[in-house]
Parts: sequence; C-alpha cells; structure tokens
Amino acid sequence: MPDLDALTGRAASVLAYLPWWAESLIVIVVCCAVVMPLHGVAYRSMKRAVASKSLFWRSLVSRTHGPSRLGLIVVAISLASTTVHLSWEVRIALNQILLVAFVTLTGWCCATALHIATVIYLRRFKLDAEDNLLARKHFTQMRILERAAVTLVGLITVSVALMTFEPVRQYGVSLLASAGAAGLILGLAMQPVLSNLVAGIQIAITQPIRIEDAIIVENEWGWVEEITSTYVVVRLWDWRRLVLPLTYFIQKPFQNWTRDGASLIGSVFLYVDHRAPVARMREKLSEIAAATPLWDGKVVNLQVSDAKESTIEVRMLVSARNAPQAWDLRCVIREAMITWLQAEHPEALPRHRTEWVGAEEPPLRRADGQRIAA
Repeated sequence: MPDLDALTGRAASVLAYLPWWAESLIVIVVCCAVVMPLHGVAYRSMKRAVASKSLFWRSLVSRTHGPSRLGLIVVAISLASTTVHLSWEVRIALNQILLVAFVTLTGWCCATALHIATVIYLRRFKLDAEDNLLARKHFTQMRILERAAVTLVGLITVSVALMTFEPVRQYGVSLLASAGAAGLILGLAMQPVLSNLVAGIQIAITQPIRIEDAIIVENEWGWVEEITSTYVVVRLWDWRRLVLPLTYFIQKPFQNWTRDGASLIGSVFLYVDHRAPVARMREKLSEIAAATPLWDGKVVNLQVSDAKESTIEVRMLVSARNAPQAWDLRCVIREAMITWLQAEHPEALPRHRTEWVGAEEPPLRRADGQRIAA
C-alpha cells in the first residue's frame, strides 16, 4: 500500500508540470485503458451469470454492452478528475457534463429495457396467421404504449438532466411563472400534436383499428400497416400508402372489415332474364364454392333480391377466411357462374324484348261481335 501511495504521489508530481488540458487528456486515456479490459471481464461474467435466466435478462445484458461501458468510463473519469489540477470553474463544468452523460445513459438503458420487454411479449403472437385478431390487438396496444413509455422516459431523462443545473433548481418556480404566457402560446401552437398523442392513447385502449386491419377509408381499401404516435399508415391494395392523422379515426367514420374477426361474407350480384333457372343456379353456386379452397365452408346462399321490367337481380353470398380471399372468391364465383350460364342456359342471359305493331289497326267490334262503323 505504501508503494501505491508513493507511485500515486510521483504520478501527481509529474502531471503537475503539464498544462491542464494535457493533464486531462492523459487522465482520460488512462481511464479508458483501465476501464475497457475491466468492463470486458465484467461483461463476460454477467453473460455467464444470466445464461440460465430468462430471455429478457440475457437480451438486456447483450443490448446494454455499449451503454454500460460508457457509463463505467464516465464514473472512472469522474473519480480520476479529483487528481487533476483544474480550476474551480473547469472542475464544475466537467462534473456537470459527466453527470448529464450518466443520466442520459441511464435513460438509454431504460428505453432499451422497454423495447426488449415489448419484443419478447409480442413473440408469442403471429400476424401471419389466418385468424390473427388477438395478435393484431396485442401488437397495436404494445406498439403504441411502448412509444408512449419511451416518450415518457425521454421527458423524465431530460427533466432530471436539467435539474442537475443549479439555476434551474433555484429559479424553477419563477421561470414557470414568467413562462406562463409563452407556455399558453406554445400549447395552442402544439394543439394538433397533443391531440394526436391523446388520440393515440385512446386508440391503444379502445382499438377502433389494429395493425393489419382491413379498412375502407377515404373511399380507398387497404390494410393498417403502421400506427405511430401521431399518424397511421394505410397500405392500399395497389401498394400505395395513405397517411392519416390519428385524430381522423376518432372523429370521422370509416369501415373496419376485421374489427371482431378476419372472416368476411362477400356478395356477388348478377342480372339475368326472368326465365333463369334460379333453383339450378343455387345448386351450381354450392358446387362452385365447394370446388375452391377460398371458401371457408360456412356461408353460401343465393336469393332473388330484386325484379325489374327486363331482368331480375340475383344475389349470391359466400364467406371467406379474410378480406383478400373474399375478394378472390367473389371474382371466381362471378366468372364461373357467367361461364356456366353461357354454356348451359343461354336463355337466362339478359335480353331486351320488342313487340312489333302492324300498320293497320284492327276494326273495332261490339260485344256481340258486330263491326262498328267508322
């Protein structure tokens, strides 16, 4: 121990002859050279310690490798700075920077832990399943709540970092009082952003839309691809993207085809002649539906829904497992039914009838059959 004290004393006496910036640079280099190997040993020890733990702890240790190393370097530099000959102002500024850096690294680690917990929780759900209602529900809730939690962690981190400054702590009340008018103006200016944030929390709780919901919005059909803190991205059927604010889905009506389940009933309308064999068409519809894997085997029905002067309206209902399959099934049934009518029952196709009237009108007769003179 005396040898260590003597070595430290000799090192301090040597550093005393250097300018403060060179002395600080040497201390930083020495701290990094000492901390890096020590952190490597500690990191490997932590990995072995959590090898038998849950996936969360293994991922947390792996993902915080960089932040923990930086945090250890910050602590080492903070302790070693007491041996450097610095002025009071420089020492205060250095300690303030190191403290803010440590608070920032702590917030970084908290946000990483939230992300890991969310990913692990969502691993049990599969969005590519046929009946993915439960998965879409949890994905929507967790993604929105994760963004809200990360935003809250960021605000707390910034607040704690600002509170490390003495003027902020001492004059915080007076600053808030003097900034009342400015805060009111800023609040009015940020009203759209704040309303979208509140709408995002409301959507996460009530869930009028979920990830991969099939919806009709602004006369466009597509899927909910992404829900952020302020807007929703809808992937349209032709691969375009429709971006809408979150408040749109709270304030305006829209159609959600997969609100309570992925299964849908599709409708096909045909306009045929009055002589069409409705009973035979009903049997043919069942045959077509049974022959295609797009039909889920639940609903198949044919009805005459309307009758006009020249045609009758036939409505066919079939069910499918999801919206894309329902669309394809409707097209298959429409094409197959028209082809069958053309081949087997051409008289069922719609036609216009015309009655020709002769040039001479027939003579008028009385009830007893005698002709009435003109």
